[in-house]
Amino acid sequence: MSELRDNWRVVVLVVLLLASTVALFVPGVPPGTTAEEGVGGDQLTNLQYGIDLSGGARIQAPAVGLTAEGVNVSVNDEAATQQAIADRLGIDPIDVEVRAAREANQNGTVEVFDGNVTRAELRTALQEEGYQPATIRDGVTDATRQRMVTVIRDKITESALSGGRVREVNSPGGQNFVSITAPGRGAEELIDLLNERGVVRVYAVYRNDSTGNWTHEQVLGQDEFASIGNAQDPDSGGPQVPVTIEQSAAERFQDDMAAAGFGGGASCGAEAGDHDSVESINSTCLVTTLNGEPVFVGGVRPDLGESFADGSFANDPQFVMTTTSMEEARTLQLSLQAGRLPADLDFANGNQNTLSPALADQFRTNSLITGLLAVFAVSLVVYGRYRRREVALPMIVTALSEVYILLGFVALAQYPLNLSHLAGFIAVIGTGVDDLVIIGDEILQQGEIGTARVFQSRFRKAFWVIGAAAATTIVAMVPLVGFPLGDLSGFAIITIVGVLIGVLVTRPAYGDILRTLVLDE
Repeated sequence: MSELRDNWRVVVLVVLLLASTVALFVPGVPPGTTAEEGVGGDQLTNLQYGIDLSGGARIQAPAVGLTAEGVNVSVNDEAATQQAIADRLGIDPIDVEVRAAREANQNGTVEVFDGNVTRAELRTALQEEGYQPATIRDGVTDATRQRMVTVIRDKITESALSGGRVREVNSPGGQNFVSITAPGRGAEELIDLLNERGVVRVYAVYRNDSTGNWTHEQVLGQDEFASIGNAQDPDSGGPQVPVTIEQSAAERFQDDMAAAGFGGGASCGAEAGDHDSVESINSTCLVTTLNGEPVFVGGVRPDLGESFADGSFANDPQFVMTTTSMEEARTLQLSLQAGRLPADLDFANGNQNTLSPALADQFRTNSLITGLLAVFAVSLVVYGRYRRREVALPMIVTALSEVYILLGFVALAQYPLNLSHLAGFIAVIGTGVDDLVIIGDEILQQGEIGTARVFQSRFRKAFWVIGAAAATTIVAMVPLVGFPLGDLSGFAIITIVGVLIGVLVTRPAYGDILRTLVLDE
Protein backbone atom coordinates (compact mmCIF):
# COMPACT_ATOMS: atom_id res chain seq x y z
CA MET A 1 0.00 0.00 0.00
CA SER A 2 2.88 2.34 0.80
CA GLU A 3 4.40 1.68 -2.64
CA LEU A 4 1.17 2.77 -4.32
CA ARG A 5 1.11 5.89 -2.20
CA ASP A 6 4.72 6.70 -3.06
CA ASN A 7 4.15 6.09 -6.78
CA TRP A 8 0.69 7.58 -7.18
CA ARG A 9 1.84 9.59 -10.20
CA VAL A 10 2.62 6.35 -12.03
CA VAL A 11 -0.83 5.08 -11.06
CA VAL A 12 -2.40 8.22 -12.54
CA LEU A 13 -0.40 7.67 -15.73
CA VAL A 14 -1.62 4.07 -16.02
CA VAL A 15 -5.24 5.11 -15.40
CA LEU A 16 -5.03 7.76 -18.13
CA LEU A 17 -3.48 5.23 -20.51
CA LEU A 18 -6.39 2.86 -19.88
CA ALA A 19 -8.91 5.69 -20.31
CA SER A 20 -7.22 6.69 -23.58
CA THR A 21 -7.47 3.10 -24.79
CA VAL A 22 -11.21 3.13 -24.12
CA ALA A 23 -11.63 6.50 -25.87
CA LEU A 24 -9.62 5.31 -28.88
CA PHE A 25 -10.99 1.81 -29.42
CA VAL A 26 -14.39 1.36 -27.75
CA PRO A 27 -17.21 2.33 -30.16
CA GLY A 28 -19.77 4.74 -28.78
CA VAL A 29 -17.57 6.14 -26.00
CA PRO A 30 -16.84 9.47 -27.70
CA PRO A 31 -20.09 11.35 -28.41
CA GLY A 32 -21.47 10.64 -31.85
CA THR A 33 -19.41 7.53 -32.64
CA THR A 34 -20.74 4.10 -33.52
CA ALA A 35 -19.34 0.70 -34.27
CA GLU A 36 -19.23 1.62 -37.97
CA GLU A 37 -16.80 3.96 -39.68
CA GLY A 38 -18.17 7.48 -40.03
CA VAL A 39 -17.38 10.12 -42.59
CA GLY A 40 -13.81 11.27 -42.06
CA GLY A 41 -13.35 8.60 -39.39
CA ASP A 42 -11.00 5.70 -38.79
CA GLN A 43 -12.42 2.19 -39.06
CA LEU A 44 -10.08 0.82 -36.39
CA THR A 45 -10.20 3.69 -33.91
CA ASN A 46 -12.52 6.52 -32.89
CA LEU A 47 -10.21 9.15 -34.40
CA GLN A 48 -11.74 11.65 -36.80
CA TYR A 49 -9.76 13.03 -39.76
CA GLY A 50 -10.03 16.34 -41.54
CA ILE A 51 -9.85 16.68 -45.30
CA ASP A 52 -6.02 16.54 -45.27
CA LEU A 53 -6.16 12.93 -44.07
CA SER A 54 -9.54 11.67 -45.34
CA GLY A 55 -10.22 13.71 -48.47
CA GLY A 56 -13.15 16.03 -48.90
CA ALA A 57 -14.03 19.60 -49.76
CA ARG A 58 -13.45 23.01 -48.26
CA ILE A 59 -15.49 25.98 -49.46
CA GLN A 60 -15.07 29.63 -48.54
CA ALA A 61 -17.74 32.07 -49.69
CA PRO A 62 -18.89 35.55 -48.67
CA ALA A 63 -22.49 36.24 -47.71
CA VAL A 64 -24.67 38.06 -50.23
CA GLY A 65 -25.83 41.41 -48.91
CA LEU A 66 -25.52 45.15 -48.36
CA THR A 67 -25.22 46.85 -44.98
CA ALA A 68 -26.27 50.41 -44.24
CA GLU A 69 -24.55 51.71 -41.10
CA GLY A 70 -25.37 54.67 -38.93
CA VAL A 71 -29.15 54.29 -39.32
CA ASN A 72 -30.86 55.98 -36.39
CA VAL A 73 -33.74 53.52 -35.93
CA SER A 74 -35.33 52.79 -32.57
CA VAL A 75 -35.99 49.34 -31.13
CA ASN A 76 -39.75 49.85 -31.34
CA ASP A 77 -39.54 50.70 -35.05
CA GLU A 78 -37.46 47.67 -36.13
CA ALA A 79 -40.36 45.54 -37.42
CA ALA A 80 -42.15 48.44 -39.14
CA THR A 81 -38.94 49.64 -40.79
CA GLN A 82 -38.17 46.13 -42.00
CA GLN A 83 -41.54 45.83 -43.70
CA ALA A 84 -41.38 49.36 -45.13
CA ILE A 85 -37.90 48.89 -46.64
CA ALA A 86 -38.92 45.52 -48.10
CA ASP A 87 -42.01 47.09 -49.68
CA ARG A 88 -40.03 49.97 -51.20
CA LEU A 89 -37.41 47.60 -52.63
CA GLY A 90 -40.01 45.04 -53.76
CA ILE A 91 -38.35 42.14 -51.93
CA ASP A 92 -39.34 39.59 -49.30
CA PRO A 93 -39.25 40.95 -45.72
CA ILE A 94 -36.95 38.06 -44.71
CA ASP A 95 -34.33 39.65 -46.98
CA VAL A 96 -34.21 42.73 -44.74
CA GLU A 97 -32.69 42.82 -41.25
CA VAL A 98 -33.05 45.96 -39.12
CA ARG A 99 -31.01 46.28 -35.93
CA ALA A 100 -31.38 49.27 -33.64
CA ALA A 101 -28.45 50.48 -31.56
CA ARG A 102 -28.61 48.78 -28.15
CA GLU A 103 -25.84 50.89 -26.59
CA ALA A 104 -24.87 54.54 -26.70
CA ASN A 105 -21.68 53.97 -28.69
CA GLN A 106 -23.37 51.77 -31.32
CA ASN A 107 -25.06 52.64 -34.59
CA GLY A 108 -28.17 51.05 -36.03
CA THR A 109 -27.83 48.95 -39.18
CA VAL A 110 -30.09 47.86 -42.01
CA GLU A 111 -29.04 44.80 -44.01
CA VAL A 112 -30.46 43.67 -47.35
CA PHE A 113 -29.77 40.10 -48.46
CA ASP A 114 -31.08 40.36 -52.03
CA GLY A 115 -28.23 40.40 -54.54
CA ASN A 116 -30.24 42.42 -57.06
CA VAL A 117 -30.53 45.49 -54.81
CA THR A 118 -27.91 48.21 -55.41
CA ARG A 119 -26.41 50.63 -52.91
CA ALA A 120 -28.22 53.54 -54.54
CA GLU A 121 -31.57 51.75 -54.27
CA LEU A 122 -31.03 50.97 -50.61
CA ARG A 123 -29.98 54.55 -49.85
CA THR A 124 -33.05 55.90 -51.64
CA ALA A 125 -35.38 53.53 -49.77
CA LEU A 126 -33.88 54.56 -46.42
CA GLN A 127 -34.09 58.27 -47.24
CA GLU A 128 -37.74 57.89 -48.26
CA GLU A 129 -38.37 56.41 -44.81
CA GLY A 130 -36.65 59.37 -43.18
CA TYR A 131 -33.24 57.81 -42.43
CA GLN A 132 -29.83 59.12 -43.46
CA PRO A 133 -27.32 56.22 -43.40
CA ALA A 134 -23.69 57.14 -42.73
CA THR A 135 -22.30 54.50 -45.10
CA ILE A 136 -23.53 51.64 -47.25
CA ARG A 137 -21.07 48.82 -47.90
CA ASP A 138 -21.02 45.37 -49.43
CA GLY A 139 -21.31 42.45 -47.05
CA VAL A 140 -23.24 41.70 -43.87
CA THR A 141 -22.71 42.38 -40.17
CA ASP A 142 -20.75 40.20 -37.74
CA ALA A 143 -24.01 39.16 -36.04
CA THR A 144 -25.44 37.87 -39.33
CA ARG A 145 -22.25 35.96 -40.15
CA GLN A 146 -22.25 34.34 -36.72
CA ARG A 147 -25.88 33.31 -37.22
CA MET A 148 -24.98 31.86 -40.60
CA VAL A 149 -22.14 29.85 -39.03
CA THR A 150 -24.58 28.47 -36.43
CA VAL A 151 -27.24 27.53 -38.98
CA ILE A 152 -24.75 25.90 -41.37
CA ARG A 153 -23.19 23.98 -38.50
CA ASP A 154 -26.64 22.71 -37.54
CA LYS A 155 -27.39 21.76 -41.15
CA ILE A 156 -24.17 19.76 -41.39
CA THR A 157 -24.79 18.11 -38.02
CA GLU A 158 -28.34 17.11 -38.96
CA SER A 159 -27.44 15.99 -42.48
CA ALA A 160 -25.27 13.15 -43.74
CA LEU A 161 -22.23 15.46 -43.85
CA SER A 162 -21.03 14.50 -40.38
CA GLY A 163 -17.58 15.59 -39.23
CA GLY A 164 -17.84 18.96 -40.97
CA ARG A 165 -16.46 22.21 -39.61
CA VAL A 166 -17.83 25.74 -40.06
CA ARG A 167 -16.13 28.97 -39.06
CA GLU A 168 -15.69 32.59 -40.05
CA VAL A 169 -12.41 33.62 -41.71
CA ASN A 170 -10.97 36.95 -42.78
CA SER A 171 -8.93 37.49 -45.93
CA PRO A 172 -5.81 39.73 -45.92
CA GLY A 173 -7.81 42.32 -47.90
CA GLY A 174 -10.39 42.59 -45.13
CA GLN A 175 -13.16 40.56 -46.79
CA ASN A 176 -15.08 38.17 -44.56
CA PHE A 177 -15.88 34.60 -45.57
CA VAL A 178 -17.77 31.66 -44.16
CA SER A 179 -15.55 28.57 -44.40
CA ILE A 180 -17.17 25.12 -44.56
CA THR A 181 -15.14 21.90 -44.46
CA ALA A 182 -16.68 18.50 -45.17
CA PRO A 183 -14.35 15.46 -44.84
CA GLY A 184 -15.01 12.62 -47.25
CA ARG A 185 -17.47 14.64 -49.37
CA GLY A 186 -17.37 16.42 -52.71
CA ALA A 187 -17.78 20.15 -53.28
CA GLU A 188 -20.98 19.66 -55.30
CA GLU A 189 -22.66 17.76 -52.46
CA LEU A 190 -21.71 20.50 -50.02
CA ILE A 191 -22.94 23.27 -52.33
CA ASP A 192 -26.24 21.45 -52.88
CA LEU A 193 -26.81 21.48 -49.12
CA LEU A 194 -26.05 25.19 -48.80
CA ASN A 195 -27.44 26.50 -52.06
CA GLU A 196 -30.92 26.92 -50.59
CA ARG A 197 -31.66 29.00 -47.50
CA GLY A 198 -34.21 26.53 -46.15
CA VAL A 199 -37.17 28.90 -45.75
CA VAL A 200 -40.27 27.01 -44.57
CA ARG A 201 -43.74 28.61 -44.49
CA VAL A 202 -47.27 27.32 -44.07
CA TYR A 203 -50.16 29.02 -45.92
CA ALA A 204 -53.92 28.72 -45.70
CA VAL A 205 -55.57 29.12 -49.10
CA TYR A 206 -59.31 29.93 -48.96
CA ARG A 207 -61.96 32.00 -50.72
CA ASN A 208 -62.70 35.39 -49.17
CA ASP A 209 -66.46 35.54 -48.60
CA SER A 210 -66.65 39.33 -48.91
CA THR A 211 -64.72 39.69 -52.16
CA GLY A 212 -65.05 36.22 -53.66
CA ASN A 213 -61.31 36.19 -54.37
CA TRP A 214 -58.83 33.54 -53.26
CA THR A 215 -56.72 34.50 -50.22
CA HIS A 216 -53.22 33.11 -49.65
CA GLU A 217 -52.49 33.81 -45.99
CA GLN A 218 -49.31 32.78 -44.18
CA VAL A 219 -50.39 31.10 -40.94
CA LEU A 220 -47.07 29.70 -39.68
CA GLY A 221 -43.48 30.88 -39.92
CA GLN A 222 -40.27 28.95 -39.52
CA ASP A 223 -39.58 30.17 -36.00
CA GLU A 224 -42.95 29.02 -34.67
CA PHE A 225 -42.21 25.29 -34.49
CA ALA A 226 -41.30 23.87 -31.07
CA SER A 227 -40.09 20.40 -32.12
CA ILE A 228 -39.57 18.50 -35.36
CA GLY A 229 -39.93 14.74 -35.71
CA ASN A 230 -37.95 12.52 -38.05
CA ALA A 231 -39.02 12.18 -41.66
CA GLN A 232 -40.94 8.93 -42.11
CA ASP A 233 -42.79 7.03 -44.80
CA PRO A 234 -45.68 5.09 -43.27
CA ASP A 235 -47.70 2.50 -45.19
CA SER A 236 -50.42 5.06 -45.92
CA GLY A 237 -50.47 8.83 -46.18
CA GLY A 238 -47.13 9.32 -47.94
CA PRO A 239 -43.81 10.73 -46.66
CA GLN A 240 -44.34 13.04 -43.71
CA VAL A 241 -42.72 15.04 -40.93
CA PRO A 242 -44.45 15.28 -37.52
CA VAL A 243 -44.24 18.78 -36.00
CA THR A 244 -45.27 20.55 -32.81
CA ILE A 245 -46.07 24.28 -32.79
CA GLU A 246 -44.79 26.69 -30.17
CA GLN A 247 -47.39 27.20 -27.46
CA SER A 248 -47.22 30.97 -27.96
CA ALA A 249 -48.27 30.56 -31.62
CA ALA A 250 -50.69 27.63 -31.26
CA GLU A 251 -53.77 29.65 -30.23
CA ARG A 252 -53.27 32.24 -32.97
CA PHE A 253 -52.79 29.46 -35.55
CA GLN A 254 -55.97 27.65 -34.55
CA ASP A 255 -57.97 30.90 -34.58
CA ASP A 256 -56.62 31.81 -38.05
CA MET A 257 -57.47 28.36 -39.38
CA ALA A 258 -60.98 28.46 -37.91
CA ALA A 259 -61.57 31.95 -39.32
CA ALA A 260 -60.36 30.80 -42.74
CA GLY A 261 -63.05 28.13 -42.85
CA PHE A 262 -61.02 25.06 -41.92
CA GLY A 263 -63.06 24.40 -38.75
CA GLY A 264 -64.79 21.36 -40.23
CA GLY A 265 -61.82 20.14 -42.22
CA ALA A 266 -61.15 20.67 -45.91
CA SER A 267 -60.67 18.47 -48.93
CA CYS A 268 -58.14 19.91 -51.34
CA GLY A 269 -58.19 18.73 -54.91
CA ALA A 270 -54.85 20.27 -55.87
CA GLU A 271 -51.54 18.41 -56.04
CA ALA A 272 -48.17 19.84 -55.10
CA GLY A 273 -46.58 18.82 -58.38
CA ASP A 274 -49.00 20.96 -60.37
CA HIS A 275 -47.95 24.27 -58.78
CA ASP A 276 -44.72 26.25 -58.64
CA SER A 277 -46.05 28.91 -56.25
CA VAL A 278 -48.67 29.42 -53.57
CA GLU A 279 -50.41 32.09 -55.65
CA SER A 280 -51.19 29.58 -58.40
CA ILE A 281 -53.37 27.51 -56.03
CA ASN A 282 -57.08 28.33 -56.10
CA SER A 283 -58.58 25.69 -53.84
CA THR A 284 -59.25 25.42 -50.11
CA CYS A 285 -55.91 23.92 -49.06
CA LEU A 286 -53.19 23.98 -46.46
CA VAL A 287 -49.88 24.57 -48.24
CA THR A 288 -46.32 24.02 -46.99
CA THR A 289 -43.56 25.72 -48.99
CA LEU A 290 -39.81 25.16 -48.91
CA ASN A 291 -37.75 27.97 -50.41
CA GLY A 292 -40.92 29.35 -51.97
CA GLU A 293 -41.96 26.14 -53.73
CA PRO A 294 -44.93 24.06 -52.52
CA VAL A 295 -43.86 20.69 -51.14
CA PHE A 296 -47.30 19.84 -49.77
CA VAL A 297 -50.72 20.97 -50.98
CA GLY A 298 -53.51 19.15 -49.19
CA GLY A 299 -56.62 19.30 -47.13
CA VAL A 300 -57.26 19.22 -43.39
CA ARG A 301 -58.69 16.12 -41.70
CA PRO A 302 -62.14 16.60 -40.11
CA ASP A 303 -60.82 15.78 -36.60
CA LEU A 304 -58.02 18.34 -36.95
CA GLY A 305 -60.49 20.91 -38.27
CA GLU A 306 -62.83 20.29 -35.33
CA SER A 307 -59.94 20.90 -32.93
CA PHE A 308 -59.45 24.31 -34.61
CA ALA A 309 -63.15 25.09 -34.17
CA ASP A 310 -63.56 24.03 -30.54
CA GLY A 311 -60.18 25.45 -29.41
CA SER A 312 -58.72 22.11 -28.29
CA PHE A 313 -55.84 22.21 -30.80
CA ALA A 314 -53.88 24.69 -28.65
CA ASN A 315 -53.82 22.12 -25.81
CA ASP A 316 -51.86 19.67 -27.98
CA PRO A 317 -50.58 21.63 -31.02
CA GLN A 318 -49.30 18.76 -33.16
CA PHE A 319 -49.94 17.81 -36.76
CA VAL A 320 -48.18 16.10 -39.66
CA MET A 321 -46.64 17.84 -42.68
CA THR A 322 -46.90 15.56 -45.71
CA THR A 323 -44.63 15.76 -48.77
CA THR A 324 -44.52 14.09 -52.18
CA SER A 325 -41.21 12.24 -51.63
CA MET A 326 -38.86 11.13 -48.85
CA GLU A 327 -36.17 13.44 -50.22
CA GLU A 328 -38.50 16.41 -49.74
CA ALA A 329 -39.46 15.14 -46.29
CA ARG A 330 -35.81 14.92 -45.20
CA THR A 331 -35.05 18.36 -46.64
CA LEU A 332 -38.09 19.80 -44.87
CA GLN A 333 -37.04 18.21 -41.58
CA LEU A 334 -33.48 19.52 -41.98
CA SER A 335 -34.66 23.05 -42.79
CA LEU A 336 -37.03 23.15 -39.81
CA GLN A 337 -34.43 21.78 -37.40
CA ALA A 338 -31.46 23.87 -38.52
CA GLY A 339 -33.38 27.04 -39.36
CA ARG A 340 -33.03 29.24 -42.42
CA LEU A 341 -29.86 30.93 -43.54
CA PRO A 342 -30.11 34.71 -43.03
CA ALA A 343 -28.46 35.24 -46.43
CA ASP A 344 -27.29 33.30 -49.46
CA LEU A 345 -23.64 32.41 -49.94
CA ASP A 346 -21.90 33.87 -52.97
CA PHE A 347 -20.11 30.76 -54.25
CA ALA A 348 -19.09 32.53 -57.49
CA ASN A 349 -16.86 34.97 -55.55
CA GLY A 350 -15.56 32.37 -53.11
CA ASN A 351 -13.10 29.54 -53.51
CA GLN A 352 -13.20 25.81 -53.08
CA ASN A 353 -10.61 23.08 -52.60
CA THR A 354 -11.12 19.36 -53.05
CA LEU A 355 -8.71 16.61 -51.97
CA SER A 356 -9.15 13.08 -53.30
CA PRO A 357 -9.40 10.24 -50.75
CA ALA A 358 -6.48 8.44 -52.45
CA LEU A 359 -4.15 11.39 -51.90
CA ALA A 360 -5.43 11.76 -48.33
CA ASP A 361 -4.62 8.09 -47.67
CA GLN A 362 -1.09 8.74 -48.93
CA PHE A 363 -0.77 11.72 -46.58
CA ARG A 364 -1.97 9.56 -43.69
CA THR A 365 0.56 6.83 -44.47
CA ASN A 366 3.40 9.32 -44.84
CA SER A 367 2.40 10.99 -41.58
CA LEU A 368 2.57 7.66 -39.75
CA ILE A 369 6.01 6.94 -41.23
CA THR A 370 7.19 10.43 -40.25
CA GLY A 371 5.99 9.91 -36.68
CA LEU A 372 7.76 6.55 -36.41
CA LEU A 373 10.96 8.08 -37.78
CA ALA A 374 10.73 10.88 -35.21
CA VAL A 375 10.35 8.34 -32.40
CA PHE A 376 13.26 6.28 -33.74
CA ALA A 377 15.50 9.35 -34.04
CA VAL A 378 14.66 10.50 -30.51
CA SER A 379 15.29 7.00 -29.16
CA LEU A 380 18.78 6.91 -30.73
CA VAL A 381 19.65 10.34 -29.30
CA VAL A 382 18.51 9.37 -25.80
CA TYR A 383 20.32 6.02 -25.83
CA GLY A 384 23.47 7.62 -27.25
CA ARG A 385 23.48 10.15 -24.42
CA TYR A 386 23.01 7.78 -21.47
CA ARG A 387 24.14 4.39 -22.80
CA ARG A 388 21.91 2.82 -20.16
CA ARG A 389 18.81 0.96 -21.25
CA GLU A 390 17.23 1.14 -17.79
CA VAL A 391 17.30 4.95 -18.04
CA ALA A 392 16.63 5.46 -21.75
CA LEU A 393 13.81 2.91 -22.15
CA PRO A 394 11.50 4.39 -19.44
CA MET A 395 12.22 7.83 -20.89
CA ILE A 396 11.10 6.77 -24.38
CA VAL A 397 8.07 4.84 -23.08
CA THR A 398 6.98 7.82 -20.99
CA ALA A 399 7.26 10.16 -23.96
CA LEU A 400 5.19 7.80 -26.10
CA SER A 401 2.64 7.54 -23.29
CA GLU A 402 2.21 11.29 -23.52
CA VAL A 403 1.39 11.02 -27.23
CA TYR A 404 -0.99 8.11 -26.58
CA ILE A 405 -2.91 10.08 -23.92
CA LEU A 406 -3.06 13.03 -26.31
CA LEU A 407 -4.54 10.75 -28.98
CA GLY A 408 -7.14 9.60 -26.47
CA PHE A 409 -8.04 13.21 -25.73
CA VAL A 410 -8.41 13.95 -29.47
CA ALA A 411 -10.61 10.88 -29.96
CA LEU A 412 -12.80 11.79 -26.98
CA ALA A 413 -13.21 15.37 -28.21
CA GLN A 414 -13.84 14.12 -31.78
CA TYR A 415 -11.38 16.72 -33.01
CA PRO A 416 -10.70 16.15 -36.76
CA LEU A 417 -6.97 15.62 -37.33
CA ASN A 418 -5.18 17.40 -40.16
CA LEU A 419 -1.52 17.59 -41.16
CA SER A 420 -0.93 20.63 -38.96
CA HIS A 421 -2.17 18.68 -35.93
CA LEU A 422 0.25 15.84 -36.66
CA ALA A 423 3.03 18.41 -36.72
CA GLY A 424 1.87 19.33 -33.21
CA PHE A 425 2.21 15.68 -32.15
CA ILE A 426 5.80 15.59 -33.40
CA ALA A 427 6.51 18.84 -31.56
CA VAL A 428 5.08 17.28 -28.39
CA ILE A 429 7.41 14.28 -28.79
CA GLY A 430 10.41 16.58 -29.15
CA THR A 431 9.60 18.89 -26.24
CA GLY A 432 8.59 15.92 -24.05
CA VAL A 433 11.86 14.06 -24.50
CA ASP A 434 13.77 17.32 -24.09
CA ASP A 435 12.16 17.82 -20.67
CA LEU A 436 12.87 14.22 -19.68
CA VAL A 437 16.52 14.70 -20.63
CA ILE A 438 16.63 17.76 -18.36
CA ILE A 439 15.30 15.61 -15.51
CA GLY A 440 17.77 12.83 -16.27
CA ASP A 441 20.76 15.17 -16.46
CA GLU A 442 19.87 17.02 -13.29
CA ILE A 443 19.49 13.81 -11.31
CA LEU A 444 22.14 11.52 -12.82
CA GLN A 445 24.89 13.98 -13.70
CA GLN A 446 25.18 15.68 -10.30
CA GLY A 447 26.96 12.96 -8.34
CA GLU A 448 25.79 10.09 -6.16
CA ILE A 449 22.25 9.92 -4.80
CA GLY A 450 22.16 8.38 -1.37
CA THR A 451 18.67 9.15 -0.16
CA ALA A 452 15.20 9.88 -1.45
CA ARG A 453 15.49 13.41 -0.08
CA VAL A 454 18.49 14.16 -2.31
CA PHE A 455 16.58 12.77 -5.30
CA GLN A 456 13.53 14.92 -4.55
CA SER A 457 15.68 18.04 -4.22
CA ARG A 458 17.25 17.49 -7.65
CA PHE A 459 13.91 16.56 -9.21
CA ARG A 460 12.27 19.76 -7.94
CA LYS A 461 15.09 21.80 -9.38
CA ALA A 462 14.68 20.13 -12.78
CA PHE A 463 10.90 20.46 -12.61
CA TRP A 464 11.12 24.21 -12.10
CA VAL A 465 13.14 24.43 -15.33
CA ILE A 466 10.73 22.36 -17.42
CA GLY A 467 7.73 24.12 -15.84
CA ALA A 468 9.10 27.49 -16.90
CA ALA A 469 9.79 26.13 -20.41
CA ALA A 470 6.24 24.76 -20.61
CA ALA A 471 4.76 28.09 -19.53
CA THR A 472 6.82 29.85 -22.21
CA THR A 473 5.60 27.43 -24.87
CA ILE A 474 1.96 27.86 -23.86
CA VAL A 475 2.22 31.66 -23.83
CA ALA A 476 3.80 31.58 -27.30
CA MET A 477 1.00 29.35 -28.64
CA VAL A 478 -1.97 31.22 -27.16
CA PRO A 479 -2.05 33.93 -29.91
CA LEU A 480 -2.28 31.17 -32.55
CA VAL A 481 -5.38 29.83 -30.81
CA GLY A 482 -7.03 33.21 -30.31
CA PHE A 483 -6.65 34.55 -33.84
CA PRO A 484 -8.36 33.05 -36.93
CA LEU A 485 -5.20 31.59 -38.49
CA GLY A 486 -6.68 28.43 -39.97
CA ASP A 487 -4.81 25.18 -39.38
CA LEU A 488 -2.18 26.94 -37.25
CA SER A 489 -4.80 27.16 -34.49
CA GLY A 490 -5.09 23.35 -34.51
CA PHE A 491 -1.30 23.00 -34.28
CA ALA A 492 -1.28 25.34 -31.28
CA ILE A 493 -4.14 23.51 -29.52
CA ILE A 494 -2.45 20.10 -29.89
CA THR A 495 0.86 21.52 -28.65
CA ILE A 496 -0.69 23.23 -25.63
CA VAL A 497 -2.68 20.15 -24.57
CA GLY A 498 0.38 17.94 -25.06
CA VAL A 499 2.56 20.23 -22.95
CA LEU A 500 -0.05 20.29 -20.16
CA ILE A 501 -0.31 16.48 -20.17
CA GLY A 502 3.46 16.29 -19.95
CA VAL A 503 3.89 18.75 -17.09
CA LEU A 504 0.93 17.49 -15.05
CA VAL A 505 1.18 13.73 -15.69
CA THR A 506 4.08 12.19 -17.61
CA ARG A 507 7.05 14.20 -16.24
CA PRO A 508 6.10 13.56 -12.58
CA ALA A 509 5.46 9.88 -13.40
CA TYR A 510 8.89 9.58 -14.99
CA GLY A 511 10.37 11.13 -11.85
CA ASP A 512 8.81 8.33 -9.75
CA ILE A 513 10.10 5.69 -12.16
CA LEU A 514 13.60 7.14 -12.18
CA ARG A 515 13.60 7.44 -8.37
CA THR A 516 12.80 3.75 -8.02
CA LEU A 517 15.57 2.79 -10.45
CA VAL A 518 18.21 5.03 -8.89
CA LEU A 519 17.46 4.17 -5.26
CA ASP A 520 17.31 0.45 -6.03
CA GLU A 521 20.82 0.68 -7.43
